[in-house]
Amino acid sequence: MLRASRRGRVLPWHDLRAATPTVRLLVLTQMAFNIGFFMVLPYLSVHLTSDLGLGAALVGVVLGVRTFSQQGLFVVGGTLADRLGVKPVVLTGCVLRVLGFVGLALAQSLPAVLAATALTGVAAALFSPAVESAVALEAGEGERAGGQSRLDAFALFTVFGQIGAFTGPLLGSALLAVDFRLTCLVAAGVFVVITLAHVVLLPARRAESTTDTWLDDWREIARNRLFLVFAAAMSAQLVAYNQLYLLLPLRVEQVWGSQAPLGWFFAAASALVVAGQMSVTRALRRFPLVGVLPLGFAVMATAFAAAAVAALLGTEGAAGLVGPAAFVVLLTVGQMIAMPFARDLVPRMARERSTGSYYGLLASLGGIGVLVGSVALGAIIDAMPDTPAGEAVPWAAAAVLPLAAAVTLRSVARRLVPVTPAITPPEPDRGPSAPPSRE
Repeated sequence: MLRASRRGRVLPWHDLRAATPTVRLLVLTQMAFNIGFFMVLPYLSVHLTSDLGLGAALVGVVLGVRTFSQQGLFVVGGTLADRLGVKPVVLTGCVLRVLGFVGLALAQSLPAVLAATALTGVAAALFSPAVESAVALEAGEGERAGGQSRLDAFALFTVFGQIGAFTGPLLGSALLAVDFRLTCLVAAGVFVVITLAHVVLLPARRAESTTDTWLDDWREIARNRLFLVFAAAMSAQLVAYNQLYLLLPLRVEQVWGSQAPLGWFFAAASALVVAGQMSVTRALRRFPLVGVLPLGFAVMATAFAAAAVAALLGTEGAAGLVGPAAFVVLLTVGQMIAMPFARDLVPRMARERSTGSYYGLLASLGGIGVLVGSVALGAIIDAMPDTPAGEAVPWAAAAVLPLAAAVTLRSVARRLVPVTPAITPPEPDRGPSAPPSRE
């Protein structure tokens, strides 16, 4: 029975039951949010070109507007969550996402498409930092009461977000057999359900704040130099993740002749996160943070190094896919190691105050990093010759960022918690109300 129980806990259902009702709501919300988002966005560019007849340059403008309206406004969304409370900001984000998807279903002109796309981006800018702040707040209180740790809650948040990111494109591709507009309307329906669930179930709370104005919040963050260094280093993770959509497709096309295997790689990454995230986080929680965060980023750097070595070998066909496969697996493992600990660290660096603003700035700086990193890597790709050595250079260059981040994060972690574990689990309550044992 003991072995069966431990095998069952490889999957996250036990941890979902152990979460507080509010954390459970937020975790399932993240899954539903990603389902609705990924039902539509992967297929938007094809709709714009094939159905609406827009050129590639205009499609780039539309996608750029969406990215800017999301990443650029994350810090604003986080600050609104601090000042107004999580619930109204989350509900506003859901309503805007519904309007955005309905707008995409109905839009027949470029201005209408731009407006609808911007709404979807602003919706995420409001929703995401507010939800992360709410997870930090609710899980922190649950941990102090002797329940599930905040670290486990963020690991769970990652798992169910990945389930949504994997499920959404599958549902979207099935609905596309009918019509893109139907896909948008169904996605809007998903967000209507999310909105109603939050109206009824989400508590009206907000993070503690000790300042009088928004500008004071931002000034306080600007004076938190350790957090700014941390946020700049963390942007390397988002740049690395973005290479699943830049370097990886190019490499798969080079060795296979098409991008058909990409779907299998993404499915494998999702399965790895769902099956292994909780176990990885649980195994690493007693190790010093000064080792855990750098380890995750070092594994990400190794992912790029492995792909660079594979490119140097110049193999094609099935053998050529070994390098991309190693990249996907190692990048995913590196993120599984680092990201729950990094998310858990943010409210600690914020001293449990104005957490929405901190999460928002973290995301906005990551967006800037992706923009700069993608432009730089694109220039390197264009400048390299079509030889094995030339194809390896962008991968080697990309490895430098997570490697530098690993060194920086080690220094940050040393200043925060020189010798303590990444998280110290609370002593279990032996009374009748104790949460289920983790053994």
